[in-house]
Amino acid sequence: MKEIRDRYEIFLKVCETGNFSKAAQALNYTQSGISQMMAAFEEELGVQLFARAKKGVTLTDNGTRLLPYIQEMANQKDKLRQAAFNINHKIEGKLRIGSFSSITALWMPDVIHFFNENYPQVEVQIFDGNYDEIRNWIIHGQVDCGFLSSIVADDLKFYPLCEDPLCAVIKKGHPLAEKRSVRLEELLEYPFIIETPGCDNDILHLLESCKKKPKTSYSFRDDTLIMAFVKSGLGVTISQELVMKAFANDVESRPLEPGRSRIIGLAFARTMKSVVTKILVEYFQQNMEVACGGRRPDAGRPERTAGGETGFGS
Repeated sequence: MKEIRDRYEIFLKVCETGNFSKAAQALNYTQSGISQMMAAFEEELGVQLFARAKKGVTLTDNGTRLLPYIQEMANQKDKLRQAAFNINHKIEGKLRIGSFSSITALWMPDVIHFFNENYPQVEVQIFDGNYDEIRNWIIHGQVDCGFLSSIVADDLKFYPLCEDPLCAVIKKGHPLAEKRSVRLEELLEYPFIIETPGCDNDILHLLESCKKKPKTSYSFRDDTLIMAFVKSGLGVTISQELVMKAFANDVESRPLEPGRSRIIGLAFARTMKSVVTKILVEYFQQNMEVACGGRRPDAGRPERTAGGETGFGS
Protein backbone atom coordinates (compact mmCIF):
# COMPACT_ATOMS: atom_id res chain seq x y z
CA MET A 1 0.00 0.00 0.00
CA LYS A 2 2.86 2.36 0.73
CA GLU A 3 4.35 1.80 -2.73
CA ILE A 4 1.07 2.66 -4.51
CA ARG A 5 0.58 5.70 -2.28
CA ASP A 6 4.08 6.95 -3.13
CA ARG A 7 3.40 6.54 -6.84
CA TYR A 8 0.55 9.02 -6.65
CA GLU A 9 2.69 11.58 -4.87
CA ILE A 10 5.65 11.03 -7.17
CA PHE A 11 3.46 11.23 -10.28
CA LEU A 12 2.14 14.63 -9.18
CA LYS A 13 5.64 15.87 -8.35
CA VAL A 14 6.92 14.81 -11.78
CA CYS A 15 3.98 16.65 -13.38
CA GLU A 16 4.84 19.72 -11.32
CA THR A 17 8.57 19.75 -12.12
CA GLY A 18 8.44 18.23 -15.61
CA ASN A 19 11.62 16.34 -14.81
CA PHE A 20 12.51 13.05 -13.10
CA SER A 21 15.74 14.50 -11.67
CA LYS A 22 14.02 17.51 -10.10
CA ALA A 23 11.24 15.35 -8.70
CA ALA A 24 13.82 12.96 -7.24
CA GLN A 25 15.67 15.83 -5.61
CA ALA A 26 12.47 17.28 -4.13
CA LEU A 27 11.32 13.94 -2.72
CA ASN A 28 14.74 12.67 -1.62
CA TYR A 29 14.69 9.79 -4.08
CA THR A 30 17.22 8.73 -6.70
CA GLN A 31 16.46 9.58 -10.33
CA SER A 32 16.58 5.90 -11.27
CA GLY A 33 14.17 5.12 -8.44
CA ILE A 34 11.68 7.70 -9.69
CA SER A 35 12.01 6.49 -13.26
CA GLN A 36 11.52 2.84 -12.29
CA MET A 37 8.52 3.62 -10.10
CA MET A 38 6.80 5.61 -12.86
CA ALA A 39 7.52 2.88 -15.38
CA ALA A 40 5.98 0.32 -13.01
CA PHE A 41 2.98 2.65 -12.50
CA GLU A 42 2.46 2.89 -16.26
CA GLU A 43 2.72 -0.88 -16.60
CA GLU A 44 0.20 -1.41 -13.80
CA LEU A 45 -2.31 0.97 -15.43
CA GLY A 46 -1.57 -0.22 -18.96
CA VAL A 47 -1.27 3.42 -20.03
CA GLN A 48 1.73 5.56 -21.00
CA LEU A 49 1.57 8.58 -18.73
CA PHE A 50 4.66 10.55 -19.80
CA ALA A 51 6.33 11.40 -23.06
CA ARG A 52 10.05 11.31 -22.37
CA ALA A 53 12.54 13.73 -23.96
CA LYS A 54 16.12 14.85 -23.26
CA LYS A 55 14.96 18.01 -21.47
CA GLY A 56 12.37 16.27 -19.31
CA VAL A 57 8.91 14.74 -19.51
CA THR A 58 5.42 15.89 -20.43
CA LEU A 59 2.06 14.29 -19.86
CA THR A 60 0.60 12.28 -22.71
CA ASP A 61 -3.02 12.81 -23.63
CA ASN A 62 -3.94 9.71 -21.64
CA GLY A 63 -1.84 10.96 -18.74
CA THR A 64 -3.71 14.24 -18.82
CA ARG A 65 -7.04 12.39 -18.75
CA LEU A 66 -5.96 10.40 -15.69
CA LEU A 67 -4.43 13.35 -13.84
CA PRO A 68 -7.62 14.43 -11.98
CA TYR A 69 -8.24 10.86 -10.80
CA ILE A 70 -4.71 10.50 -9.48
CA GLN A 71 -4.98 13.90 -7.83
CA GLU A 72 -8.18 12.75 -6.11
CA MET A 73 -6.46 9.60 -4.85
CA ALA A 74 -3.68 11.73 -3.36
CA ASN A 75 -6.28 14.03 -1.78
CA GLN A 76 -8.12 11.08 -0.24
CA LYS A 77 -4.85 9.85 1.25
CA ASP A 78 -4.32 13.27 2.87
CA LYS A 79 -7.89 13.23 4.21
CA LEU A 80 -7.31 9.78 5.69
CA ARG A 81 -4.18 10.96 7.46
CA GLN A 82 -6.00 14.03 8.78
CA ALA A 83 -8.94 11.95 10.02
CA ALA A 84 -6.55 9.62 11.86
CA PHE A 85 -4.80 12.63 13.39
CA ASN A 86 -8.13 14.04 14.58
CA ILE A 87 -9.13 10.74 16.15
CA ASN A 88 -5.85 10.52 18.04
CA HIS A 89 -5.76 14.15 19.24
CA LYS A 90 -9.35 15.09 20.08
CA ILE A 91 -10.42 14.39 23.64
CA GLU A 92 -13.89 13.19 22.80
CA GLY A 93 -15.77 10.10 21.72
CA LYS A 94 -15.94 6.68 23.38
CA LEU A 95 -13.38 5.02 25.63
CA ARG A 96 -14.09 1.29 25.57
CA ILE A 97 -12.45 -0.57 28.45
CA GLY A 98 -12.39 -4.33 28.97
CA SER A 99 -12.53 -5.13 32.68
CA PHE A 100 -13.13 -7.98 35.10
CA SER A 101 -15.36 -7.85 38.15
CA SER A 102 -13.00 -6.89 40.99
CA ILE A 103 -11.37 -4.08 38.96
CA THR A 104 -14.77 -2.85 37.79
CA ALA A 105 -16.05 -2.72 41.37
CA LEU A 106 -12.98 -1.11 42.96
CA TRP A 107 -11.47 1.17 40.31
CA MET A 108 -13.93 1.95 37.55
CA PRO A 109 -16.39 4.18 39.49
CA ASP A 110 -13.55 6.64 40.18
CA VAL A 111 -12.38 6.43 36.55
CA ILE A 112 -15.88 7.29 35.31
CA HIS A 113 -16.18 10.21 37.76
CA PHE A 114 -12.76 11.49 36.62
CA PHE A 115 -13.75 11.56 32.95
CA ASN A 116 -17.23 12.97 33.68
CA GLU A 117 -15.69 15.86 35.60
CA ASN A 118 -12.64 16.57 33.43
CA TYR A 119 -13.51 15.29 29.95
CA PRO A 120 -17.32 15.28 29.68
CA GLN A 121 -17.16 14.67 25.90
CA VAL A 122 -15.66 11.21 26.55
CA GLU A 123 -18.14 8.38 27.13
CA VAL A 124 -16.58 5.56 29.16
CA GLN A 125 -17.95 2.14 28.24
CA ILE A 126 -17.12 -0.95 30.28
CA PHE A 127 -17.07 -4.42 28.74
CA ASP A 128 -17.19 -7.10 31.44
CA GLY A 129 -15.22 -10.26 30.69
CA ASN A 130 -12.53 -12.69 31.74
CA TYR A 131 -8.86 -12.64 30.77
CA ASP A 132 -9.33 -14.57 27.53
CA GLU A 133 -12.31 -12.48 26.44
CA ILE A 134 -10.63 -9.15 27.22
CA ARG A 135 -7.43 -10.13 25.44
CA ASN A 136 -9.43 -11.16 22.37
CA TRP A 137 -11.40 -7.88 22.41
CA ILE A 138 -8.14 -5.89 22.47
CA ILE A 139 -6.58 -7.83 19.60
CA HIS A 140 -9.68 -7.44 17.42
CA GLY A 141 -10.28 -3.77 18.25
CA GLN A 142 -13.56 -4.29 20.11
CA VAL A 143 -12.16 -2.34 23.07
CA ASP A 144 -9.52 0.41 23.20
CA CYS A 145 -7.74 -1.16 26.16
CA GLY A 146 -8.35 -3.63 28.93
CA PHE A 147 -7.22 -4.77 32.34
CA LEU A 148 -5.21 -7.99 32.22
CA SER A 149 -2.71 -9.97 34.19
CA SER A 150 0.81 -9.84 32.77
CA ILE A 151 0.69 -13.61 32.29
CA VAL A 152 -1.69 -13.22 29.30
CA ALA A 153 -0.38 -9.94 27.81
CA ASP A 154 2.85 -11.03 26.13
CA ASP A 155 1.92 -9.85 22.62
CA LEU A 156 0.30 -6.57 23.71
CA LYS A 157 1.46 -3.23 25.02
CA PHE A 158 1.19 -3.60 28.78
CA TYR A 159 1.40 -0.93 31.46
CA PRO A 160 1.81 -2.62 34.88
CA LEU A 161 -0.32 -1.01 37.59
CA CYS A 162 -0.62 -3.18 40.67
CA GLU A 163 0.96 -6.19 42.33
CA ASP A 164 -1.96 -8.22 43.69
CA PRO A 165 -1.00 -11.04 46.12
CA LEU A 166 -2.73 -14.40 45.86
CA CYS A 167 -4.25 -15.81 49.04
CA ALA A 168 -5.93 -18.89 50.43
CA VAL A 169 -9.66 -18.42 51.14
CA ILE A 170 -11.46 -20.54 53.72
CA LYS A 171 -14.64 -20.36 55.78
CA LYS A 172 -14.61 -18.94 59.29
CA GLY A 173 -13.61 -21.55 61.84
CA HIS A 174 -11.78 -23.67 59.27
CA PRO A 175 -8.73 -25.53 60.70
CA LEU A 176 -6.41 -23.58 58.37
CA ALA A 177 -7.73 -20.31 59.82
CA GLU A 178 -5.49 -20.93 62.83
CA LYS A 179 -2.39 -20.55 60.64
CA ARG A 180 -0.77 -17.19 59.74
CA SER A 181 0.00 -18.44 56.24
CA VAL A 182 -0.97 -21.50 54.22
CA ARG A 183 1.08 -23.73 51.96
CA LEU A 184 -0.59 -24.69 48.70
CA GLU A 185 -0.22 -28.40 49.50
CA GLU A 186 -2.12 -27.87 52.76
CA LEU A 187 -4.96 -26.05 51.01
CA LEU A 188 -5.32 -28.76 48.39
CA GLU A 189 -6.09 -31.34 51.08
CA TYR A 190 -9.64 -29.93 51.04
CA PRO A 191 -12.36 -29.85 48.32
CA PHE A 192 -11.41 -27.04 45.96
CA ILE A 193 -13.59 -24.45 44.24
CA ILE A 194 -11.90 -23.25 41.06
CA GLU A 195 -12.52 -20.41 38.63
CA THR A 196 -13.61 -21.38 35.13
CA PRO A 197 -10.64 -21.64 32.73
CA GLY A 198 -9.92 -18.28 31.13
CA CYS A 199 -11.11 -16.36 34.16
CA ASP A 200 -7.91 -16.47 36.16
CA ASN A 201 -4.87 -17.86 34.41
CA ASP A 202 -2.60 -16.90 37.34
CA ILE A 203 -4.33 -19.33 39.70
CA LEU A 204 -4.49 -22.07 37.06
CA HIS A 205 -0.78 -21.60 36.34
CA LEU A 206 -0.02 -21.91 40.05
CA LEU A 207 -2.09 -25.09 40.38
CA GLU A 208 -0.42 -26.63 37.33
CA SER A 209 3.00 -26.03 38.89
CA CYS A 210 2.05 -28.02 42.02
CA LYS A 211 2.61 -31.76 42.15
CA LYS A 212 -0.50 -32.21 44.27
CA LYS A 213 -3.64 -31.74 42.20
CA PRO A 214 -6.83 -30.13 43.52
CA LYS A 215 -9.93 -32.15 44.28
CA THR A 216 -12.22 -29.84 42.37
CA SER A 217 -15.75 -29.73 43.74
CA TYR A 218 -17.18 -26.74 41.85
CA SER A 219 -16.16 -24.35 39.08
CA PHE A 220 -17.56 -20.84 38.58
CA ARG A 221 -16.58 -17.69 36.68
CA ASP A 222 -18.28 -15.40 39.22
CA ASP A 223 -16.19 -14.39 42.26
CA THR A 224 -19.30 -13.80 44.39
CA LEU A 225 -20.49 -17.38 43.78
CA ILE A 226 -17.10 -18.77 44.74
CA MET A 227 -17.09 -16.76 47.99
CA ALA A 228 -20.66 -17.83 48.78
CA PHE A 229 -19.74 -21.52 48.43
CA VAL A 230 -16.60 -21.08 50.53
CA LYS A 231 -18.66 -19.31 53.19
CA SER A 232 -21.03 -22.28 53.22
CA GLY A 233 -18.16 -24.70 53.82
CA LEU A 234 -18.45 -26.39 50.42
CA GLY A 235 -14.77 -25.98 49.66
CA VAL A 236 -11.72 -23.75 49.76
CA THR A 237 -10.20 -21.62 47.02
CA ILE A 238 -7.36 -19.33 45.98
CA SER A 239 -8.14 -15.73 45.22
CA GLN A 240 -6.46 -12.30 45.27
CA GLU A 241 -6.46 -9.41 47.70
CA LEU A 242 -8.36 -7.18 45.27
CA VAL A 243 -11.11 -9.79 44.96
CA MET A 244 -11.27 -10.14 48.74
CA LYS A 245 -11.56 -6.38 49.10
CA ALA A 246 -14.35 -6.21 46.52
CA PHE A 247 -16.48 -9.26 47.29
CA ALA A 248 -15.43 -11.24 50.37
CA ASN A 249 -17.87 -11.29 53.28
CA ASP A 250 -17.71 -13.63 56.26
CA VAL A 251 -14.78 -15.70 54.95
CA GLU A 252 -11.15 -15.87 56.04
CA SER A 253 -8.08 -15.32 53.90
CA ARG A 254 -4.44 -16.16 54.57
CA PRO A 255 -1.27 -15.41 52.57
CA LEU A 256 0.15 -18.25 50.56
CA GLU A 257 3.53 -19.66 51.58
CA PRO A 258 5.66 -19.01 49.62
CA GLY A 259 4.02 -15.79 48.52
CA ARG A 260 2.64 -15.48 44.99
CA SER A 261 1.21 -12.44 43.17
CA ARG A 262 -0.30 -11.42 39.89
CA ILE A 263 0.62 -8.19 38.09
CA ILE A 264 -2.47 -6.27 36.98
CA GLY A 265 -2.09 -3.67 34.26
CA LEU A 266 -3.65 -1.93 31.28
CA ALA A 267 -3.15 -3.71 27.97
CA PHE A 268 -3.37 -2.15 24.52
CA ALA A 269 -3.06 -3.24 20.93
CA ARG A 270 0.41 -2.42 19.62
CA THR A 271 -1.03 0.16 17.18
CA MET A 272 -3.08 2.04 19.79
CA LYS A 273 -2.07 5.73 20.04
CA SER A 274 -5.30 7.42 21.14
CA VAL A 275 -4.90 10.52 23.29
CA VAL A 276 -7.88 9.36 25.41
CA THR A 277 -6.16 6.09 26.35
CA LYS A 278 -3.01 8.07 27.13
CA ILE A 279 -5.06 10.18 29.58
CA LEU A 280 -6.31 6.96 31.19
CA VAL A 281 -2.73 5.75 31.70
CA GLU A 282 -1.75 9.12 33.20
CA TYR A 283 -4.74 8.92 35.56
CA PHE A 284 -3.54 5.56 36.88
CA GLN A 285 0.03 6.80 37.17
CA GLN A 286 -1.22 9.45 39.59
CA ASN A 287 -3.73 7.36 41.53
CA MET A 288 -2.51 3.76 41.80
CA GLU A 289 -0.50 4.17 45.03
CA VAL A 290 -3.74 4.49 46.99
CA ALA A 291 -5.66 1.88 45.00
CA CYS A 292 -2.92 -0.74 45.40
CA GLY A 293 -1.90 0.05 48.94
CA GLY A 294 1.57 1.03 47.75
CA ARG A 295 2.17 -2.25 45.88
CA ARG A 296 3.22 -0.81 42.54
CA PRO A 297 5.26 -3.20 40.35
CA ASP A 298 8.47 -1.29 39.59
CA ALA A 299 6.74 2.04 40.15
CA GLY A 300 7.33 4.49 37.36
CA ARG A 301 8.32 1.78 34.86
CA PRO A 302 6.90 2.40 31.36
CA GLU A 303 4.75 -0.24 29.78
CA ARG A 304 6.35 -3.08 27.90
CA THR A 305 5.47 -4.93 24.75
CA ALA A 306 6.50 -8.27 23.39
CA GLY A 307 10.13 -7.97 22.46
CA GLY A 308 10.87 -5.56 25.30
CA GLU A 309 9.73 -2.33 23.63
CA THR A 310 8.69 0.49 25.94
CA GLY A 311 7.11 3.93 25.73
CA PHE A 312 3.40 4.67 25.44
CA GLY A 313 2.23 5.25 21.92
CA SER A 314 5.52 4.07 20.39
